[in-house]
Amino acid sequence: MYSTLRAPSRMTLCTKAASAAFLLLIAHTVLAAPPPPQAPSCPALWQKTMPRLQDDAPQSLCQFSGKVALVVNTASYCGFTSQYEGLERVYARFQGQGLVVLGFPSNDFGQQEPGSSAQIADFCFNTYGVKFPMFAKSKVTGSASNPLFRELAQQSGQSPRWNFHKYLIDRRGKVVGSFASETLPEDPRLLERIQKALQSP
Repeated sequence: MYSTLRAPSRMTLCTKAASAAFLLLIAHTVLAAPPPPQAPSCPALWQKTMPRLQDDAPQSLCQFSGKVALVVNTASYCGFTSQYEGLERVYARFQGQGLVVLGFPSNDFGQQEPGSSAQIADFCFNTYGVKFPMFAKSKVTGSASNPLFRELAQQSGQSPRWNFHKYLIDRRGKVVGSFASETLPEDPRLLERIQKALQSP
């Protein structure tokens, strides 16, 4: 007994050829597909988590990556407290262009922010209609200052000397301006710097 080797049928050859072509097509599609989009990197300045004022919920500051930010240390019982109105107007005016104002209540100066987070939140909203993001009360000067203000002081070479000091941060997470408490939020010089930062990539 012996077996006879039979040549593959034409149908078998066609099926194998079609399968090979299909596999090549899949491989080409996978290789040619563009890579998935990468999430934008978060600058080192924003790689921090801070508690929200209203409920102490942790907030990643990376959510502000790519924005221009005006960071302000605030207080409820200060001669500069009325600056909340100007800060809110600046925020409303430029928010659509990529500006965010960030408020950080602090009791560092003159014991002018003695209340709890809930009391501060109520005061800011009910008295001045503040809608920009606010964070829990913290220290903004010295070795015990919160990590954001510690880095802001390092970058700018200036620490707040009183309530309502203002730092301007560009879209790349770099400090491009530091303004003393006396500089009003709608001071033409500050507005000019904000607009310049908004126009830069």
